[in-house]
This record gives sequence, C-alpha cells and structure tokens, in this order.
Amino acid sequence: MSEDTNSYDATHITVLHGWEAIRKRPGMYVGSTSERGLHNTVFEVVGRAVNEVLAGRAGSVDVTLMTDSGVRVADDGPGVPVEAAGHTDGPGLEALLTRMPTEWRPVGRNTAALGPTVLGLCIPNALSSRLTAEVRREGTGWVQKYTHGVPVAPPTAVGPAADGGTTLTFWPDPDIFETAECSFAVLAERFRELAFLNRRLVISLTDARHLGEPRSVRFQSPGGAQDFVAFLDTPEESPVHPDVIGFEWEDQRMEGTAEVALRWCTSREERVHGFVNSLPTREGGTHVLGSRDGVANAVNAYARERRLLPAAHTDLRTEQICEGLTAIVSLKLDQPFFEGATRGTLGNPTVRPCVAEAVQEHLGDWLESHPEQAAAVVDRIVPGTPGS
Repeated sequence: MSEDTNSYDATHITVLHGWEAIRKRPGMYVGSTSERGLHNTVFEVVGRAVNEVLAGRAGSVDVTLMTDSGVRVADDGPGVPVEAAGHTDGPGLEALLTRMPTEWRPVGRNTAALGPTVLGLCIPNALSSRLTAEVRREGTGWVQKYTHGVPVAPPTAVGPAADGGTTLTFWPDPDIFETAECSFAVLAERFRELAFLNRRLVISLTDARHLGEPRSVRFQSPGGAQDFVAFLDTPEESPVHPDVIGFEWEDQRMEGTAEVALRWCTSREERVHGFVNSLPTREGGTHVLGSRDGVANAVNAYARERRLLPAAHTDLRTEQICEGLTAIVSLKLDQPFFEGATRGTLGNPTVRPCVAEAVQEHLGDWLESHPEQAAAVVDRIVPGTPGS
C-alpha cells in the first residue's frame, strides 16, 4: 500500500456543530430512534416545565398529544426570558432551544430528571421537523418558530398577555423516529410516578388524537410515596398490616433528602423501587441496599427485644424479611453519582449507611408504637412466633 493511500490529516475530519451533530447521531442523545427515544424526547421538554413547578415558579404542567402527531407542553410559570425583549435573568428562549447546557443547567435535589439524558431543549428541537415556542411574560406574548432546530425568524411580540407561562409545541421528525405516535399509557405511567414523588406537582395528560371526547388524566399526590405504595399493592394481595409506613428526613452527609414508604402484603414477591431525583434506578444502587439493610436490622432488633424469635434462632435473613415487601425509596441528592451511562444504578457510597441508619430508626419506632401490626409482620416471616 502506497504512502499516499495511508496518509491521514485534518482534511479527513468532518466537524458537526449544533443541530447537525444531533440529527446525524440521534441515538447518542435520546437513546434510540424507536418509541423509547421518542418518549425521551418528550420527557426533555416536559422536564423543563416540571422543574418550573418544583422551583415554585409554576403551579401545573399540561401535556397534550395532538391530532397531527404534535406534542404540546404548557406551564403557568412566569415565562422563559426572551432575549429580544431584553430579559437577562437566566438563559433566554433561543439559548434554551439551540445550545447545549453548560453551567446554567439546573441540577440538584430540587430538580427532577424525567429521562436517562438531561441535555436540554436543544435536543428535542433538533429532532423535530418543526417547533413553535410561545412565551407569556411581563404582560407580552412572544412567538418563535423553528424548523429542524433552526430558527425561522427572531422571536416576535404578538400582543398583550394576561398571564404568564411557556408553551412548546413540537412535531417529532418522522424522518428520524421509527414512529411519531407517542404511547398515552407510557407517558401516563411516568407522569403518575412524578406526581407520587413530588407532592407539589400537578400534571395533566390529554390525548386529542381520536374522534370524540379526548382522554385526559390529571395527577397529583399529596400523600407522596405512601400513596405510591398503596397504588402498587394490588387488590389480590391482602396487606399484612393496614398502615403504609412512611417517613422523610434530611442528611447532610449524603447531601440530600430521602423519603421511604413500605408495607408488607401476602405476596411472596419483593418490590423495592428506587428513585433518585425522580429518575427510576431500575438496577438499584446504594439507596436500595441501604433501605434493605435498615429494614432487616429493625425487624431483627424488634423480634429479639420482644422475644418473638426463639433465643437459639439465628437472625432472620434480609431475603426472608423482604418477602412480600412493597417499598419506595426516593432520594433527592445535590450530587448523585450513577454507575453507567444509563443512570440505572446509584453509586454514592455514603448513601448506603445513611439510609440504613435512618430506616432502622424510623421503622423501629413504628414497630414499637404498633405492637399488633409489628407482631403480624414477624409472624408473616416466621409463622407461629410467640406473641403473634
């Protein structure tokens, strides 16, 4: 092979910028071009609106699936800043829709992650055939339209606005995605989870794609994780104790807050679901391990103290204790560390002992103050224990 054939220099490199790079390799940004990637695109847009609510700037989020495969996401916040209007308090509309986030991307315990990627509105904008942004801010309405991530014109003032808010309507590009039709069921399940995990959130989903009355659901959960556990327990699975045990705490050692809810039922299946900043950690992690440690320690300590186990009996194994347990372990961390690119496993090492200690303390207090229900829990694990 000649030297000329082997030559390689800067002329062989193609540099893609902005929307070009996103459209060239969409799977790098939303996971795939299948329905899963389509939903991750929706979650990016909805995530911005949800975080407006969690920050106390908005009260509700409304998502509508439109007849022409468009998706409309609206919030009643103050409206994002518009550069053309001279707003300077935060990233402006065009920056949000065209630039990858850097230092201004909100992170931490007061934000929610809806999908496995948190890359900003530039991703769904670039992967949409068109997008229309409507902003109502400080008494004026603004509109800007995009095509394939590129602005058609600068934001235009369209008249007075009586209230505040931001509405983003986008049409996922059928040349990129295998399907442009979102699943109502998949979106509803995720929005229901978000409402369980964030008490102040009110989020609605409307399906206007079919003739007749549109389907619409509204999610709000004042009971938080305790409502989540009650929802997961099916009617066929009788609870061992009627109460859903729930507690919350803050721990500076792990730089965050936690909420845990749990209940035993007659099923033999263990269902412990972990979440970090509202993102499901399907492979578990240190928070789930810590919760199981705490539950096992609390039950064993209570059983020993009340002599519900024979003196010669070894401690109950964690697997025994967690049979039939439904639990939600939700952490809000300032600096979550995930193992792997899919963020399915929490890796913060300090979390496990912190969660174990808190769960043992709070569950132990509940067992002490509910002796009849506590005895039923132990008898569920070791039938015929004394005092049951």
